[in-house]
Amino acid sequence: MNTTHASRGLAAFALAALPLAVLAQTPSSASDDEVATETLNPLTVTATRAPRTADETLASVTVIDEAALRRQDPTDITDLLRGQPGVDVNSNGGFGKATSIYIRGTGSESTPLLIDGIRLRSATLGGAAWQFLDPRMFDRAEIVRGPRGSLYGADAVGGVVQLFTPRGEGEPTPRISLGGGSFDTRRASASLSGSEGGTRYHVAASRLDTDGYEIIEGEGDKGYDNTTGLVRLSHGFDNGAEVGVLALRARGNTEFVGGNTDYVQQVAGVYGELPMTDAWKSRLTLSEARDESDNIDVFGDSVINTRTRTTRWENTLVFGPHELVAGAEYARDNVDATVDYDEDSRNNLAFFTQALLDFSPVTVLASLRHDDNEAYGEEVTGSLALGYALDEIHTLRASYGTAFRAPTFNDLYYPGYGNPDLESEESESVELGIRGQFDHGFWDLAFYQSDIDNFIAGQRSPSNIRKARIRGAEVATGADVNNWSLRAALTYSDPENRANGNRLRNRASRSLRFDADRVLGDWTLGGSLIAQNHRYDDADNDKRLSGFGLVNLRAGWTFAPGWSTRLTLENVLDKSYATDRRFDGRDYRAPGRAAFLSVNFGQ
Repeated sequence: MNTTHASRGLAAFALAALPLAVLAQTPSSASDDEVATETLNPLTVTATRAPRTADETLASVTVIDEAALRRQDPTDITDLLRGQPGVDVNSNGGFGKATSIYIRGTGSESTPLLIDGIRLRSATLGGAAWQFLDPRMFDRAEIVRGPRGSLYGADAVGGVVQLFTPRGEGEPTPRISLGGGSFDTRRASASLSGSEGGTRYHVAASRLDTDGYEIIEGEGDKGYDNTTGLVRLSHGFDNGAEVGVLALRARGNTEFVGGNTDYVQQVAGVYGELPMTDAWKSRLTLSEARDESDNIDVFGDSVINTRTRTTRWENTLVFGPHELVAGAEYARDNVDATVDYDEDSRNNLAFFTQALLDFSPVTVLASLRHDDNEAYGEEVTGSLALGYALDEIHTLRASYGTAFRAPTFNDLYYPGYGNPDLESEESESVELGIRGQFDHGFWDLAFYQSDIDNFIAGQRSPSNIRKARIRGAEVATGADVNNWSLRAALTYSDPENRANGNRLRNRASRSLRFDADRVLGDWTLGGSLIAQNHRYDDADNDKRLSGFGLVNLRAGWTFAPGWSTRLTLENVLDKSYATDRRFDGRDYRAPGRAAFLSVNFGQ
């Protein structure tokens, strides 16, 4: 993609996208206003660990709700994230192949993934195995951009992604979906959810099996299968207390050039919440997350299993319009592997506090956290955000935050390559933004800069030798009017290696995404346009991967009460592109044109 043409196109897109907010002033009924508020200014908990509407968080937030998930019906969770404001996706091919998520130019190790508040990651690699998560298990995704180290501890440098499972509501509701499509792909899922008295429940299972395609030309198709089960239960008592349990487990096999991997991704947790007084609520959560892989390749067999167990105690105190959150967290990582790591466990103890203060029209959010880790020492992170309501529609915000990225077990202890003297990456970030919130639309503009010290460089014998500076701007806008749902995002990022002035590896610097859907009686029709410019596969910026543009189309038809069918056409123009390259110089090809059809009951 020609950079000049891409820049002009993106600029034109920004000018075209902003007027969507004008549509928000269209007169509407009270019920329509209520629906619009839920979708365009939704409640979000990830940005502040407390329920706040998007315009109250004083952060750059994107929420993907259940309606968008069902309309787009993605095979991979990363299909939802690609091209969202500030988000970049890098993968070694489709269908269960290694995938990384970058937020605001920071690495995958600096983008924590939470599932209902429980962090899932590999302690040896640092990042999450995004490719093994079935999007049909979730009904909501929240993307928070900007440092959140003072809330979530290590690695929340660029931002945080949280996926939510359904809670269950009302009469027992069964859902069944059967489908398939290109690459001999078969999909099936079933769930049952509801509530009775104070008890909510949701149970679900899914299966995906595909023969895959040639991710490396000439190497044959590489298949993938995934079986996922989910149980979520909770019970609320008359005095306001609540207890709950969550268990999600995904397992299967993915093939790659030269071998295959049996994997397990699992989160489990139990919590209890008790109102101590009318103004004080206390919550205790015990959780465990597992990332397991059994690998067979040309180098032989290997097993790498990591486990993180966490105890979190959180207290919320409300003083009129103000709120204070304080608590403690203890976590322990364990590694069980055929590789003989120099250390196979470490623990972390943290104390944190956050104040959310409302002095309308001024709002203040301040937080502070202290982490003490036996592997890399003590870290103190904090943030301060100020908001000012210019009027009933526009809110101006400014923030400053610090965060750190912890060295992984591979960075510190991998035999022959680890460096036990590594220090944590440390970052400082500033952001200035403004949001316009209307009845039927919104727009959000943000400018930011992050400076990262002790940048961890190199996979073999890594060291703290580089600094990075990441500057950028993001525009997000949307409107729900006259049976149309419109969303647009534009991202500019300059992720610079300060040692040589080059762009950081595997990051695009410009991207756009546009989603449009319309309801036409029993039909829904929609599509997505996603475009990115080029990226580099090496630190010297000599090996370039071309930019690309994708068009995805979708249609749904409710042909009987409770019954529907959905058709998705991905990469309609059959664009050949890659976001990563193998060590031998061959591209990891993304999937070409593909079609998927499903029949659904209860959705």
